[in-house]
Amino acid sequence: MEPEIEDKTLELMCSVPRSLWLGCSSVAESLCALRCLQSIPSTRAHNQNTSGMESPNLVDDLSPKKNTVLWLTNGPVMGSRKRPSEGNYEKEKEHCIALFDQWSEADQVEFVERLISRMCHYQHGHINSYLKPMLQRDFITALPAQGLDHIAENILSFLDARSLCSAELVCKEWQRVISEGMLWKKLIERMVRTDPLWKGLSERHQWEKYLFKNRTSEVPPNSYYHSLYPKIIQDIETIEANWRCGRHNLQRIQCRSENSKGVYCLQYDDDKIISGLRDNSIKIWDKQTLECLKILTGHTGSVLCLQYDERVIVTGSSDSTVRVWEVMTGEVLNTLIHHNEAVLHLRFANGLMVTCSKDRSIAVWDMASPTDISLRRVLVGHRAAVNVVDFDDKYIVSASGDRTIKVWSTSTCEFVRTLNGHKRGIACLQYRDRLVVSGSSDNTIRLWDIECGACLRVLEGHEELVRCIRFDNKRIVSGAYDGKIKVWDLQAALDPRAPASTLCLRTLVEHSGRVFRLQFDEFQIISSSHDDTILIWDFLNVSTNGQSEGRSPSRTYTYISR
Repeated sequence: MEPEIEDKTLELMCSVPRSLWLGCSSVAESLCALRCLQSIPSTRAHNQNTSGMESPNLVDDLSPKKNTVLWLTNGPVMGSRKRPSEGNYEKEKEHCIALFDQWSEADQVEFVERLISRMCHYQHGHINSYLKPMLQRDFITALPAQGLDHIAENILSFLDARSLCSAELVCKEWQRVISEGMLWKKLIERMVRTDPLWKGLSERHQWEKYLFKNRTSEVPPNSYYHSLYPKIIQDIETIEANWRCGRHNLQRIQCRSENSKGVYCLQYDDDKIISGLRDNSIKIWDKQTLECLKILTGHTGSVLCLQYDERVIVTGSSDSTVRVWEVMTGEVLNTLIHHNEAVLHLRFANGLMVTCSKDRSIAVWDMASPTDISLRRVLVGHRAAVNVVDFDDKYIVSASGDRTIKVWSTSTCEFVRTLNGHKRGIACLQYRDRLVVSGSSDNTIRLWDIECGACLRVLEGHEELVRCIRFDNKRIVSGAYDGKIKVWDLQAALDPRAPASTLCLRTLVEHSGRVFRLQFDEFQIISSSHDDTILIWDFLNVSTNGQSEGRSPSRTYTYISR
């Protein structure tokens, strides 16, 4: 840099606010910006004085009284900028525009690019501010104008409820697209397809009949679904509060018969409850009326485990056999004789069945049909009775009185690993995805990562053997020989930072004997006990009039076998 220019630059830096040149990212950028400022008065002076002499006082030219704002990196600076002769500028501008209009779009773009490349940084910022609003487009309004309403509807259909509410307030055109596209209906349908709680509410509250239908006279307008959505949210919040506070409506089925001393197992759906009893029978109950519909007999020992689908009921007994029954008629279709002692648990799915026994073995069966069931493999490795099994496409998981959980490959039936940690025998478990939850006679519940075998959490609270356990995405529900059912927060249990005292949400006490088996869904728990009862804990239909928290009046049905 020449000495004279350097002196002027330093003089200019001293006269300009420090926030201007200190805001530049580098010295080079500072000098570049200052050169830009230097060139401005010189150019104007040239336009005013044809002799080409520079302005004698550069600092005076930057005086605030000139009232011209220049934009540099981080803010405005005042400077003098006199426009050239108005007449010449206007004529030259119009001439340039006329030439510009004659060029092709490609030539216009190339010209503007070269023009922009010759500008200063502050000019780039001004152009950017000018272009930004020009580049914005209201595509939701523009698409219907092009006959593309369905695309606008499809875009907005991905919004959640809060965003959909905001979109309705943008303008009348957006509101029209949402209304005519029935987007509130589509949002509810999406939730019903993906969330079991929404699906259950749609069935129980009868608004499912307004979903998944094309636009007909039977389908309510979009406003109906708009008003329905907050009601559904309120129902969900009420159900969650009932679970947390233990508010429920209780129904009781008395299963006593002359020889019965307990209900060992059960399963239910919306229409029926099927239970296995110590008196060697299987009883089928109407879920609505709680009346006994049918009794299946044939086992010569207590019915210890069962599972059913739409076609068959499969049961295991202390008589060492596994029986297959037809659901509709109650006829015995098959009897499997393999285990040497009581069949303690079984699971079947997708053509595969796994049974376990007091004889310490696990049997893997291929189920081609109810009458065509063949033994594939016997798994041996436990040193005591195998009390429970579960499986999916990847792993078979078993738990035993030998205090261990063993993992086996479903496809090859080869042993994979052992999970150690319980201090006494393990009575129950459930396995899903990577998570195994087990209950033991050491009175604890453990959560395990099946892939690495690590124990993630130990839940303490039951006073006796934990006999049954189930979990979903939100909760763990356990039943024990202390007669209590406990509800635990699963997500908190998986968080190592959560205090142990916050994990048990509620303890339910209604059974007068050991709790043998339970199942639950988003709305209810159904449990069975040594006290010969089946209890239905309903967290959806709760009457709050005159009731204390956590307990509800119960209605009792007693079945006396003949």
